[in-house]
Order: sequence, then structure tokens, then C-alpha cells
Amino acid sequence: MADELKVITLGTAGGPRTWLHEGKREPRCGIATAVVVGDKWYLVDCGQSVYRQIRKAGLEFPDLGGIFITHLHSDHLIDLNNVMVLGFPDICDPNVTIPVFGPGDRGELPPVSQLATEPVAPAFPDDPTPGTAATVQRYLRAGATDINDRVMDSLRRNPENLWCGRDIQIPDGIGYHPNDNFSPEMEPFVIFEDERVTVTATLVVHPPIAPAFAFRFDTAGGKSVTISGDTGFSTNLRRLADRTDLLLHEAIDFDWVYRTVPEPSVIEHHEKSHSSAKDAATIAADAQAKQLALHHIVPGHAPDSAFDAARAVYSGAFTVAGDNQEFTL
Repeated sequence: MADELKVITLGTAGGPRTWLHEGKREPRCGIATAVVVGDKWYLVDCGQSVYRQIRKAGLEFPDLGGIFITHLHSDHLIDLNNVMVLGFPDICDPNVTIPVFGPGDRGELPPVSQLATEPVAPAFPDDPTPGTAATVQRYLRAGATDINDRVMDSLRRNPENLWCGRDIQIPDGIGYHPNDNFSPEMEPFVIFEDERVTVTATLVVHPPIAPAFAFRFDTAGGKSVTISGDTGFSTNLRRLADRTDLLLHEAIDFDWVYRTVPEPSVIEHHEKSHSSAKDAATIAADAQAKQLALHHIVPGHAPDSAFDAARAVYSGAFTVAGDNQEFTL
């Protein structure tokens, strides 16, 4: 069907690390989700191994309608370069452009942690917080030697004219500030539309990274999926997810954090910037989401039972998503 909505959780692990085997659990790949509508698909985030997972899912690059990056942490962005550089030879139509939506330049550095005991100097102080459009161009430039071999010798099209980085423009007048008010109360706003989907966004709670977005995809046939991005408990997300058919929400096993993480600054970050299974379930219940699936799992080798607390809060269909799991809505 032209407007059938299928969601494929290409990768379901969170965090800037590679999760290894523990017990019988296969390691999860980095966070990435494909939203498939009819003969088009859309990619949300580009974690480790996403190019391989795209191939395993049978998705074809000429059918890719757009890429959407929730925020600019490495575990959501690191394989965008692989997608662009390895994927472009498959796309021959010179009239096709593929947008890459994501946060714009932060505008200023985050404050230094109050736990710092000595001065902290930023990396690349001349340009410390580039946004999505600049990042797309820099990734492609880094691969210029390889790209030009393919363009000049194999006569592939120039990927610089294929991938179109677009910084998401935050609505004026809502009081947003990357440090002082990173997730003000707001209405969701449209960032993309084509003949198959409308994509809306909202600011969520993931300091110090800002802006950080959640996305909702609505099809012409009335189906929807909402993807939380990384967030603490967010009333903006609850509004975005209202009566959605599927809510994909991040979840972290805080018991594991308290057992294994020695750095107070890292524990503090997880507490203020991420969600427990109970938090995710509360959002799903309040939004009357028809189905809840947890992803961006930390640790990536956690057993599904680590997130059972969600079941006491949310009575709808619930799962801890696995890699390349399909949800047809």
C-alpha cells in the first residue's frame, strides 16, 4: 500500500561506545531507525553500523527520502559519513537531492561543569559548535580523495550536490536559549513535508547538548510514529506523541549506571538528560500512545527484564526493541 507505515529499528543501542557480548545477548548496533512509507524510506539518526543495517534490511538508497538527526552527539551522527559516502554511488538520477535535517549551530559553548577542579579549554575554539549543514559539508570534504576518484574515474555523480544539509530553524518567540532555556514549552512545528509524510519536531531535554529534537512522522493514511531522541522527562514530547500509533522512546538502566559508572559528572549527566523505562512509560500513557517500544538502550547488552518497570505504568502494547525489528502500523 502506498501509505502503509513500517518502522525498522536498524540499531537500538545508545551511548558513544561499542557494546560487546554479555551472556547470550548479541551486541546491539548504534541507534538508527528507518521509517518506511510505501516505496520511500526516511532515516532517523546514524549510529554505528547503520550502513550495514540498512543493507541487511533490504533498503535501497534511490528510495531514501530524507535523513533526520535528533541531535549532534556522536552516537547519533558518527555513521552519517558512511551513509553519504558509501551510499551516493547507488543514486544516479542527477535531479535527486536528499535533505539531511538536524540541529543548527548551538551558538555558544555549554557551561563548564561545576565539578571541574581546573580551567577547561574547548577544542577548536575558532568554530566550536557547528550545526548539521556545516557538518554535512565537512564530512564530505574529509572524503574528497575517495569521492573524486569515483566522480572522475567511475563517472559517479557529485555527492556534494546530492546531500543537502539543513539546519532546523527553531520558531521565534518561544524563549529558547541553548544554556538557559533549552527546552521551553512549545507547540510541535513542521520541518518537512512530501507526498507521503509530514514530519514535525519539538525540543526535548538533553542538556548540555542543545538543541535536541524529537520527531513525529504522520502519513497521508493517518498513521504515525514518534521518535523521542535522547531526552529526560519531556512535556514537549508528550504533546508531540499525542495518540501516536507507535512511540519509540529511549531508556536507560539506572541500576546499571549506579553500579558501574565511577564518575560523578557522568552519573549527573544521565540523571538530568536521559529517561528510565518508567519515565518512557509515563509519557506513553499520558499521550495515549497505542504502542510503546524502547530503544537507545543503555547498556546495550542489558536484558529486556531491566526495563520491566514500564509495564506497571503503561498498559498498551510494549516491547524492548531489537536491531532490525519491524513494526507495521
